[in-house]
Order: sequence, then structure tokens, then C-alpha cells
Amino acid sequence: MTIPSTTRSGVIERVSDRERALVAEVLDTGFRTSQGSLMTTRLERMFAEVTGVEYAIAFVNGTATMHAALLAAGIGPGDEVIVPPLTMASTTFVVLQAGATPVFADVEQDTLQIDPGSVRDRCSERTRAIIPVALYGMSPDMDALMQVARERDLLVVEDVAETMCATYKGRPLGSIGQVGSFSFQSSKHITSGEGGMVTTDDEELALGIRRVNSLGYAGVGTRKGKITKDDIQDPGYARHVSFGFNYRMPELCAAVALGQLERREELVGRRVAVAELFAEAAAGCDWLAPQVTPADRTNSYWTWVARLTHPSVSWHAFRDRWRANGGDGVYGAWKLTYLEPMFEGQFGPGLCPVAERVQPQLLQFKTNYWDWADAERQAGVLRRTLEDLS
Repeated sequence: MTIPSTTRSGVIERVSDRERALVAEVLDTGFRTSQGSLMTTRLERMFAEVTGVEYAIAFVNGTATMHAALLAAGIGPGDEVIVPPLTMASTTFVVLQAGATPVFADVEQDTLQIDPGSVRDRCSERTRAIIPVALYGMSPDMDALMQVARERDLLVVEDVAETMCATYKGRPLGSIGQVGSFSFQSSKHITSGEGGMVTTDDEELALGIRRVNSLGYAGVGTRKGKITKDDIQDPGYARHVSFGFNYRMPELCAAVALGQLERREELVGRRVAVAELFAEAAAGCDWLAPQVTPADRTNSYWTWVARLTHPSVSWHAFRDRWRANGGDGVYGAWKLTYLEPMFEGQFGPGLCPVAERVQPQLLQFKTNYWDWADAERQAGVLRRTLEDLS
């Protein structure tokens, strides 16, 4: 991806006239059935092209995407799926929704990504899949993870909800595992308020995922998201060939997502530029350790994140000084999924020691500053805060 120079100055519209024009196209159809899924089809075709895969299937959100992938692969009760604990809990919840059992692998301290060595150690005879997360906008070590998967014939579902346009050894994320799962939730790089996308090169999986997405309809296909009038104008027509959900993306959301996808370099480029600005502000501070991006990967920076390792400054003390200096939008990382109250009695401390050590240290800084002047002000706040606490 080429980052436009305009991302480092001026104001970028989060939602532009392009998205509004595409929404108007949908409204002009009057939601007639004969016009259904036209915008979604355009979005799917462009998304497949952008990510370099054969098939892209639009969903109502970026959780249903992973659920559908597991179901289409036949994963269910008695099966285990390996997930990281340091991420949004949806990655674990989809395993439970499929009736399978989540198994937590530890993370790497510097990259914060799932540790392939821990994944290998957590595999058992019941393991059927791995869901690695491209945490904060950057890929884990996919070569090592795919090697484990090949050895054990495991499905790999890339949870790339927090990234867009990032690469691993030159390959777009979402095109390396058998399945990629993107999110268009409001905080993500490109958004339609809510929405998601599945990517895959596997025709059989694509058809299965589409049928989970669309009520198990016989008339849908890898590149066809809805049944037509010709299908249903027959009293003998058999609609449902399998079980499924109504996980389809609405046309209005597809219109907005398509406009955002067309503007992806501008929108992602701004976040990368803001992250670079924060990195420059923190340069030389020996107690704030930014997430390491290895040379074989690019980072799309859903957030700019760093570990607070100061021996006497707590997370809350940093947050308070940041706020006092005029800062906004520093967040703590998610509580590790297996330590959430819903899992009480099932897991306990010590399961993933690296994740348990780094999670309380993480400072997540916003990168979605669409006015460059706001980004520069926040970088200045970071400099002052580090000086105050040094």
C-alpha cells in the first residue's frame, strides 16, 4: 500500500461524499427484491481483488464471520480451537458458539502476537483449528503457525479484524490461512458502522460459509449472496439444503463499506502516519516499549500500543498525567479472556504467563485522528507526559 502524503496534513473525512452517493444508489432502488444484493456483490468482488483471494463473503459483523467459518469446516462439540487470550473476547466466543472448546496459547512479549511455540505445545488429538489474531494491525508469525497447521491438518482462520492493507512477507493479511475474517465495526480502519467480510481461496469452504451466512439456501453460491425471484416462483422449490443463519450484510452497510474500501489508502495511511508521529514522540524513552514490528511485516496500526515498564510509575499514574496534560484516548488492553468472570472456575492465573505479565502494562493510543492538527497536539502531550514522569 502506498501511503499518500496528504495523510500527514489537513483533515480527512471519516465518511465522504463517495459513501453518501453509494448509499443514495441503494435508496433509489426502493429496496426492491430484484435490486437486492447489488451493492454487496460489488463490495465482495472488490474486496476479493484487494486481498488477492478468490472469494469474499460479506457479513453483518466480524464475529459472525468466524462463527460461520468454524461451522462450515464442521467444527463443533468435542473439538478444540486454539486462540490467544490477549484480544477481544469474540475470538473465543465464536468457538463456544460452534460448540467447541477454546484452548489458550500464550503471546510473544515484543510483538504481542500469539506465540507459535505455545500453539504447538497446546495442540492435542482434539485440536481442529487455530484462530491467530493480527493484534493491533500487525500479523503474527504466519509461516510458523501454518507449519503447525500443516503438520496436524488444522484449519487456520486469520482474525484480521484490527487490520487493513497490512502484509506478511508481501502477502495481504486474510489471504494466508484458509480463511480471513475482517471487521467493519465503527472503530476499524474501514467501517460501515457494523459489518464484516470472510475471505478464502477454498471453493468448498466458500460455499459452506455462504450457506451458513444465508439460511442454508440452495440458490446461493460462492459469488451469489441471495436467492432470486426465479428461484422462489415455484411452489415445489426446495429452499434450504443445510442449516444456516441470517448473517447477511444489509445493502446500506455494503454501500458505505464499498466507499470506504475505495478510500482505503487514505484512511489506513492516516493511522500509520499518526502511529509514526507517536513513535517519534516516544523515541529515546527507555521505559515505554512500543509493539515491535518485524522487518518482514507491515503494521496498519489500529492503535499505537506500548508497554509501560517504569519501575515506579503505575498504569493509572501515567493515565492521570496524560489526562492532566490534555491527552485523550489512552486505553487499557482487554482483560485476558480466560480471566473474565464468565470463565471463573474453568481457568486461572498462570495459564499464559507472558500475556498475564504484559496485559497490565499496555497503553493503547488512538490513531484515528482525522484532523492532523489533533494528532500533532496528542503527540505533544505524549512528549510532555514522558518528560514529566522521567
